Amino acid sequence: MSGTPIWTPDPRVAARSRIAGFTAFAAERTGTPFPDYRSLWQWSVDDLAGFWSAVYDFFDLRSSTPHTAIVDDAPMPGTRWLPGARLNYAEHALRHGADDAVALIAEREDGTVTEVTWGELRRAVGAFAAWLRGQGVGPGDRVVGYLANTEHAIIAFLGAASVGAVWSACGQDYGASGAAARFAQLDPVVLVAADGYRWNGKEYDRRSEVAELAAGLPNLRATVHVPVLGLPRPDDGVAYEDTIAGDAEPEFAQLDADAPLWVLFSSGTTGAPKGIVHGHGGVVLDHHRLLGLHLDLSEGDRMLWYTTPNWMMWNLVASGLLLGATVVLYDGAPAHPTPARLWAAAARHRVNVLGVSPGYLQACARAGLTPGRDLDLSALRTLGCTGAPLPAASYPWVRDAVGPHVQVASTSGGTDIVSGFAGGAPTLPVYAGEISAPLLGVALAAWDGEGKPVTGEVGELVVTRPLPSMPLYFWNDPEGTRYKDAYFGWWPGVWRHGDWVTVTSNGGLVISGRSDATLNRQGVRLGSADIYAVVDALPSVAESLVVGVELAEGGYWMPLFVVMADGYELTDDVRKEIVQELRTRASPRHVPDEIIAVPVLPHTRTGKKLEIPVKRLLQGARLDDVAGREAVDDPAALAQFTGFARTGKEDA
Repeated sequence: MSGTPIWTPDPRVAARSRIAGFTAFAAERTGTPFPDYRSLWQWSVDDLAGFWSAVYDFFDLRSSTPHTAIVDDAPMPGTRWLPGARLNYAEHALRHGADDAVALIAEREDGTVTEVTWGELRRAVGAFAAWLRGQGVGPGDRVVGYLANTEHAIIAFLGAASVGAVWSACGQDYGASGAAARFAQLDPVVLVAADGYRWNGKEYDRRSEVAELAAGLPNLRATVHVPVLGLPRPDDGVAYEDTIAGDAEPEFAQLDADAPLWVLFSSGTTGAPKGIVHGHGGVVLDHHRLLGLHLDLSEGDRMLWYTTPNWMMWNLVASGLLLGATVVLYDGAPAHPTPARLWAAAARHRVNVLGVSPGYLQACARAGLTPGRDLDLSALRTLGCTGAPLPAASYPWVRDAVGPHVQVASTSGGTDIVSGFAGGAPTLPVYAGEISAPLLGVALAAWDGEGKPVTGEVGELVVTRPLPSMPLYFWNDPEGTRYKDAYFGWWPGVWRHGDWVTVTSNGGLVISGRSDATLNRQGVRLGSADIYAVVDALPSVAESLVVGVELAEGGYWMPLFVVMADGYELTDDVRKEIVQELRTRASPRHVPDEIIAVPVLPHTRTGKKLEIPVKRLLQGARLDDVAGREAVDDPAALAQFTGFARTGKEDA
């Protein structure tokens, strides 16, 4: 990596940032000067209680009963945050903003723009919460959304949180079976569902999918129909307009800090998607730290981060309201009708923080875009980028094509913590190809296989001290066994995330891909199990294996290898059938880049598909380095994948 930063903070701007104000606040509290970010970070991980107490007070967080401690002393997992406190996420999200100021801006692919003021948002949330109470919905009940990224999803979520119900959402690019694989685990009492969505200039009617999904949720008390496309509403169910028609003032159930706020689902790599539960108190505390200090959000700022309700970034975007920021939602394909679509939205809405994926930036560079020249992006100060490692070549493109005043804030986090591990800050320089630093409060390190910290070489990304937004538990995991195995199975009391990371001499980080078998498509983590459930059910396919391969210069290749059933060949018609089934029964993101027939697939001796060894072979690793012969049921089946290495093409 370059020893010269590609971007450095303007000292005058950095001095006005919230993290600069927090640094002075912390120095006064502790009597200790913090001359730079590194010293502040070191204090934040050495003195968890002192740091998180400072965050709580700096952002004036509130609870109806005081906490007895900011954090207890229990080791991970099992650490409790804000014990004794009773509070509500939605109350914090709706406490900012003048009634006539804009809280939400929702832009749809067809160009429709809807603005919701803070006063309108509070009234709609209050009405929806009152309607939920009228259905008998209360603390602990589950409310789920099968929705597009529109204002309706935010209002329904905040209404559910207001009454203490547990929220979970799924985008409509998932078919009914994919959504049911998640929602049925929760046994929800209310389903909020849109009539459809738009993508790449087409409208997708999802009313039949909604009916199928509702039929698979036996204890629903009501289905709320949201008119995104304006299609005729089914006779059954409730019109969304009726649920927000009242004028009730918001009322907020006061909940224990570790009461569940939402359930996010894992990608389902090793089976059914796991429901990851986060609490009101931990999320409120963590998201003020991340959005307020690292992205410098304040009341009146505007943030647009491209996402869908499938992805944890949707939850983080919703939390922009915690800081009083205006949240800009975009629903549709990010490059329709041209790759300039998100830049145009950022210019039109005077966005201060824009978030995109590395793939989007690469597509813009290939298209020869110069958004900084062609559009008014003078309000833009931070370009967030997450979902995959950002190649070094994208950094100078942002400087030259977007503007030298724009900070690239490459970040790394996860659904698991619905937050970040590493990212930028207004006071930190940016080096091409690097994430600037571990976030405040994150005791992040790279460890070798023996559990020793390493610098300048690839290691496992670990976190050695607890974070407020670590999961409370997994849904339907009463003993906590799956939770412990997922993150603490390698080193007890230490979170292993499953990413390869290098800590650089600049103090930054380079993420070089997943160390487990999770797929990462267009910035969204997917599970191979979702693909197998569709493909392996086809009569033409005996078995399949899919991997996601990080290639040089930021490329990503997701091939699907199939063993054909007796009597079948991989013809163009079979390929089309596989693609169509994945699009409709899973989602468009589950469609592979290439479908390749192989005679046999390798497994462990217990029958598990060898995804990680295959991935490593495709990246060019030596056969002897990826798996021992004694661990494989058919070593020749594994060896065949060396022929696909280097270029990632079948004829390599």
